[in-house]
Amino acid sequence: MKAAIVGLAGPTLRPEETALLRAHPPAGVILFARNIQDPPQLAALIAALRAVLHPDAHVMLDQEGGRVARLRPPHWRAHPAAGTIGARYAAAPEAATRAAWLQGALIGAEAAQAGFDIVTAPVLDRAVPGAAAVIGDRAFGADPQAVATLGRAMADGLLAAGVIPVAKHLPGHGRATADSHVALPVVTAPDPEPDLLPFALNADLPWAMTAHILFPAWDPALPATLSPAVIERIIRGRIGFEGVLVTDDLAMRALTGAPEDLARAALAAGCDVALYCSGAYPPTAALLAACPELTPRAAAGLAAARRRAAASRRALDPDALARERDRLLA
Repeated sequence: MKAAIVGLAGPTLRPEETALLRAHPPAGVILFARNIQDPPQLAALIAALRAVLHPDAHVMLDQEGGRVARLRPPHWRAHPAAGTIGARYAAAPEAATRAAWLQGALIGAEAAQAGFDIVTAPVLDRAVPGAAAVIGDRAFGADPQAVATLGRAMADGLLAAGVIPVAKHLPGHGRATADSHVALPVVTAPDPEPDLLPFALNADLPWAMTAHILFPAWDPALPATLSPAVIERIIRGRIGFEGVLVTDDLAMRALTGAPEDLARAALAAGCDVALYCSGAYPPTAALLAACPELTPRAAAGLAAARRRAAASRRALDPDALARERDRLLA
């Protein structure tokens, strides 16, 4: 499989996409709102994907709760933002931690029932006053210990549903004063330790996602996604993350250059998987053609994550979980 996860254009698998996925099998496909209409349509799309993709390939969903939700009412439940759960932590830490687990289990159960096996959550970034709103209430809060605890609980809930969680965005997006979807943020934190702590305390999670942010103290030229120094010394070294490292979306405007060049640069820097979400056919085809195969280390990481999710899976009653979560957050 190619070391890439890519998006699709619309709610059906087009003939040219089918041919591309067969010619250059990716490590997975990620679906967004443009690809999802209702449960029957989504089931048909994922069945079509499974018929084309490598048996070990993933179908990924970006579903945090709050603003970031691709499965939405009326066909799926609404889930609160992480910040809503975090707001309960100071007064009732046990209740908030349980609510975070329930949030993960509910999102995971819905995702698994729909046919997804990876969910890009939890967010382990801190909510930092004065920062850009792109993180905001997607974070569990400002306190690094609370973020670490609640993020761990949500990840465990996702695993209980048999779904692989993806921690994001290493080594920390919360302090950024620009939205990396539209520009390259530059972070000059005098003391980065509070930002790193939630990731360090969750360094054993199976997958994590990089941040398209420039940290001049660590690399004055390259954003984290493309920086061998940041990936090796900070993400792999200081934080201690050893799992599968996937880029944030290479189509975001924080990065400049052809998608295939960005993918090669990110993989050469130490990322395991390049993520390209636009769904536009020509750049997706160019990226997949240019991407190398998964390294043996990356393939082993993917396999280990699948085993962990399978071993963690348990029977869940989503209706009961939803009632308990809503009661805890009332």
